[in-house]
Amino acid sequence: MLTNQKKKFTLPAGSVYLNCAYMSPLLKEVEKTGIEGIKRKRNPSTISAEDFFTESEKLRHHFARLIHAPEPNRIVTIPSVSYGLATVAQNLKVDSSHNIIVADEQFPSNVYPWLRFQQERKATVKLISPPQSFSDRGKIWNERILNAIDPNTRLVALGNVHWTDGTKFDLTEIRKRTREVGALLVIDGSQSVGALPFNVSSIQPDALVCAGYKWLFGPYSMGLAYYGSFFDDGKPIEESWMNRKNSEDFKALVNYQNEYQPGALRYEVGEHSHFIQAPMMIAALKQVVQWKPENIQTYCAKISREPVRLLRESGFLVEDENFRGHHMFGVRLPAHADFEKIKKRLKKNKISVSLRGEVIRVSPHLYNSENDLIKLAEVLTR
Repeated sequence: MLTNQKKKFTLPAGSVYLNCAYMSPLLKEVEKTGIEGIKRKRNPSTISAEDFFTESEKLRHHFARLIHAPEPNRIVTIPSVSYGLATVAQNLKVDSSHNIIVADEQFPSNVYPWLRFQQERKATVKLISPPQSFSDRGKIWNERILNAIDPNTRLVALGNVHWTDGTKFDLTEIRKRTREVGALLVIDGSQSVGALPFNVSSIQPDALVCAGYKWLFGPYSMGLAYYGSFFDDGKPIEESWMNRKNSEDFKALVNYQNEYQPGALRYEVGEHSHFIQAPMMIAALKQVVQWKPENIQTYCAKISREPVRLLRESGFLVEDENFRGHHMFGVRLPAHADFEKIKKRLKKNKISVSLRGEVIRVSPHLYNSENDLIKLAEVLTR
């Protein structure tokens, strides 16, 4: 069983960081690797033609191991979730007879591409809301999504968990239903992959996109995406020289190629070598793979159990454990609570969480302790 890992980070004493869903702190090893990458750029003569490709290949293999993907060449580097989803939109054919399913109040990057289809091609975007009642909320929300999928559904675009409160979506059942109607399943894994087990081989999404700066502990503006066989002959949103066949041979780059690199590599962002950021992402992925997401879930469940009980006793609402991840959960205030006063108390006590709508989003990790979450509960219930 994992123990507290705070020694691997440089977090300030006296503060409580419960906000990994906003942005992860840098691991000391990742910070060191980034500084080494900056120093490497001092002398570009040390960067060989081979270096343009080798670190990207390492990155693919580490991420493939994390998500249990048998084919690393289906994994590409992206600069953002919006870029990864733009690739999906580029290769999706919809018209006015089709509908697209998304969860209500989903993160904007996984909504705007589909709203464009609604505006330009008259496809219908269905925003599936949770029930107003908190009883069986996660269960009913999943049922509503499954019931909304019909023969005219072209795409279901979801997170593995909802970004505001950690409500978990049953991707296995949703995948089964999308196959029945011939719809694509596209997952934004930014708030789950790295902390919550995800198995590409069993879920078989058509695409999985992930920001790298949250639960993967990488640098900002670098992410990773997986594209299934639906995209094998698709059209990328840019034409990078590196994504064409035989681009490793610098002497022959003007022998222009019609063919792309194999698998999904046609979708790699330009300049994906990232001589500073790629090594940082590799170092981060190595650590996350070593920790294992299932162990992270176990640790976060252990340190949050008593604090969640205290919150519920005081009238705060937290989703049932069967329908949320343990690495991220939303705390809804009781009717008598003063939201503005609570915000001030959190700041005064140096507790970092995210406020998303009417929800306090709490996202602990291995650098946190039960005492951190007890302190949060005491500040909220005071």
